[in-house]
Amino acid sequence: MTTSLAAITSCGHALDLSESAFGELVRSDAYIGQTEALHERLDRDGYLYLPGFFERDDIMAVRASLTQGLADQGLLNPIFPQIEAVWNPERRTAFRPDLAQKNPILLNLVYGERLLGFYETFFGENVRHFDFTWLRAVGPGMGTHPHCDLVYMGRGTRDVLTCWIPYGDVPLDLGGLIVLENSHSKSDRIRAYLDTDVDTYCENRPENVKKVKEDGGWSHPGWLSTNPATLQKKLGGRWLTTEWSAGDLITFKMNMVHGSLDNATDRVRLSSDTRYQKASEPVDERWIGSNPAGHSRAGKRGRIC
Repeated sequence: MTTSLAAITSCGHALDLSESAFGELVRSDAYIGQTEALHERLDRDGYLYLPGFFERDDIMAVRASLTQGLADQGLLNPIFPQIEAVWNPERRTAFRPDLAQKNPILLNLVYGERLLGFYETFFGENVRHFDFTWLRAVGPGMGTHPHCDLVYMGRGTRDVLTCWIPYGDVPLDLGGLIVLENSHSKSDRIRAYLDTDVDTYCENRPENVKKVKEDGGWSHPGWLSTNPATLQKKLGGRWLTTEWSAGDLITFKMNMVHGSLDNATDRVRLSSDTRYQKASEPVDERWIGSNPAGHSRAGKRGRIC
C-alpha cells in the first residue's frame, strides 16, 4: 500500500510501512453469491473484505443519526456541520453502544435482510446475531490494542464471524481497522491466549472474588499485545488495511488478530462491530437477550486457578 503519510501509528507505536510489513486488504466482493469461493477465501485469508457491500446513502443515513446523537450530547464541535463529526476537544468519546440501542436506522442495517441474507447464504442455514451491538465513536488518540475476539465471546460456538462497518469514509489517519495477515493460521503459537476467557476469575484468590462481588470488576483486558509493531515482527505477516469508504465491510474469524490505527485527525471515527453464527449452534450467553450481561458481574465465571 502506498501512502503519503510520514508515519502511521497504532497504540502510539509507529508501524513499519515497508512492503513486507504493511499492505492492502484483498478484495472478495467479486465472489458475493459464490458460497464455495467465499469459504475458500475466508479459510485462506481469515477475512472477507467486501467494498461497496452497502449503498453509500444507507450508510450515510446511519452516520447522520449517529452524529445527531453526538451533537445532542455536546460531543461535536458546533462550528462545523454535524455530518463531518468534528470532535469537541473539551469532551471525550470512544465506546458508545448506547448510540445503537433504539436506533432503528442502524439496527435495520446491521440486522436487516441484506446482511442477514449474506450470512444465511454463507452459513447455509438460519443465522442468529448477538443482541449486543458494539458501536464506536472514536475521537483523536490511540487505537484499539491487537486482540482476537475469541477471548471475549468464546463460550458458545467458535464458528462466529465479526462484521466491522465504518459509517463514513475512513482514510488511514482517521484510524480504521487493521488485521494481521495470516494470523488466523497461527493459533498454535498463541494457544494460551486464545484459551483465555476475559470474564473468568480465580475463586481461590480472595482479592479477585471481592472485586467481582463489589463492582463486577476483574476482567482480563483481552489484549494480545500493547505494541502492534513488535507483535508483527514476532508473529510475521503484514498489517493489512485500506482507505475505507462508506458502504464497505469486513467480516473475519474469531482467531484473527486485529486492532486499529490511531486517530490522528480532529474528527470522530464511527463504526460498529456485530457478530453472526449458525442458529443451530450454542451461543455465548453474555451477548444475548434484551439486556445482555456482557462483561458485567453477571457475565463473570469463577474457576480454581
